[in-house]
Amino acid sequence: MEGLEAAAFQIISNVGTAKSLIMEALFAARAGNYQEAEEKLTESKQYMNEGHHAHMDLIQQEASGEKLPFSLLLMHAEDQMMSAETIRDLVSEMILMYKEMRS
Repeated sequence: MEGLEAAAFQIISNVGTAKSLIMEALFAARAGNYQEAEEKLTESKQYMNEGHHAHMDLIQQEASGEKLPFSLLLMHAEDQMMSAETIRDLVSEMILMYKEMRS
């Protein structure tokens, strides 16, 4: 696997794991397990950071003058990263709503 493909799969893998953890956080909060929900969100940040690092490496390569080819795989990776970020923000708010509704 070449550099661009490897980076794209690294992004997809990491943000996919983060998204799964974020959804697990929501399910835990729905069940009233707020401590578990917070732990899942914290763990998801580690995977999001790994995905962002892989993405930033590609951005730095291009910024330094290296021409990166167009890649649908990379577009998919970026889409997955952005949707995971959106889901994280929404789930964080939903967890707060569950807490407020039950207190």
